[in-house]
Amino acid sequence: MMKQKSFLMVALLLGYFVTLLPCQVLAKKGFVHVEGTNLIQPNGEQLFIVGTNLGNWLNPEGYMFGFSKTNSAWMIDLLFKEAVGPDEAASFWREFKDNYITQADIDYIKSTGANTIRLPFNYKLFTNEDYMGLTHQQDGFKRIDQVVNWCRKAGLYLILDMHDCPGSQTGDNIDDGYGYPWLFESEPSQQVFCNIWQSIARRYAKEPVILGYELMNEPIAHYFENKDELNQKLEPLYKRAVKAIRQVDRNHVILLGGARWNSDFFMFNDWKFDDNIMYTCHRYGGQPTAEAISDYIGHQQKTGLPMYMGEIGHNTIEWQTSFVKVMKEANIGYTFWPYKKLDGSCMMGIQRPELWDSVVVKYSETDRTTYKDLREARPSQELFRQQLRQFIRNCRFEHCREQKEYVLSMGLKPALVNQ
Repeated sequence: MMKQKSFLMVALLLGYFVTLLPCQVLAKKGFVHVEGTNLIQPNGEQLFIVGTNLGNWLNPEGYMFGFSKTNSAWMIDLLFKEAVGPDEAASFWREFKDNYITQADIDYIKSTGANTIRLPFNYKLFTNEDYMGLTHQQDGFKRIDQVVNWCRKAGLYLILDMHDCPGSQTGDNIDDGYGYPWLFESEPSQQVFCNIWQSIARRYAKEPVILGYELMNEPIAHYFENKDELNQKLEPLYKRAVKAIRQVDRNHVILLGGARWNSDFFMFNDWKFDDNIMYTCHRYGGQPTAEAISDYIGHQQKTGLPMYMGEIGHNTIEWQTSFVKVMKEANIGYTFWPYKKLDGSCMMGIQRPELWDSVVVKYSETDRTTYKDLREARPSQELFRQQLRQFIRNCRFEHCREQKEYVLSMGLKPALVNQ
């Protein structure tokens, strides 16, 4: 009897102490999580992120269509509406979403040796705003669900990146906004921002394929006279969003990017406000050396938390090959930008439609300030439609061309032997 009482007492004490453990610690089982400067997989092994970005799919950017002046998603959409009408433009976007990325693309990425995909998306995919062919019942969850299922089958992790935030977070073309980071000065936009992240977290709280949530891409460009004031608002907004997420999801890593193209981290002071966060940086130029990213390495060492290179690329093969070695030595995982676009400088190049430059690109560069300008500049609508249809065909995986040297420079291996 005494032994039974002793056993019961031990069991009760163990149960008591387990209840004292932070919820985050209990929730880490089965999910990638932060331990020091490393990411740890559910099997206990370290995860060193190597992969790519599905850029341009759910956040169109002009340069990936070959445009130089028509930069952001709303500008591209307006261009197409002016050329072929709103119904035809909406039809293009729906077909674009169905064809630009498919299971075949995800399987290919896995076959190169990658382990992670970063998925940039526009917040409008979770609102009733006019975006990519829909004005209500947006398909954000449908699209993410697709990628989650594809990644599960392929064996890849997925980072969700809100590339375009309510009110704009950058103040440049990449946030699909209007030239200023109003998010940091707008309470309604901040509430929408937090609400969307909470909705996403609630839906995927128990999904281990998702590595984590990257709250916003490249906040606060350096162009603005009040950038110092804006920078001080970054960490508080991150904390607010993390609080909203943790109300429904204590499982996933949360990724925080620095200001000025994810390059400055001096405005962060409280890096222990959550026990499952990490930081993310970007790099496109400079020297491919450890000295060139000493700020990133220094922040990693100061915080004792992981640093991840969310975007890198658009450089020479030699530069990329050298920089991959630097990142590996610094324990900074990376995803190259982008996976696919017109021409090259990516893993899979899209062939330009035959008359793309002379019809579509030329029209994008004309003056369309007045209605008279529109009437005089508009090319043949049928010819323009043909080019859009040809783009949809060419962007499908089976019609793209693997950029083998580029893939090798990423530290991966080409996988299409028949090209």
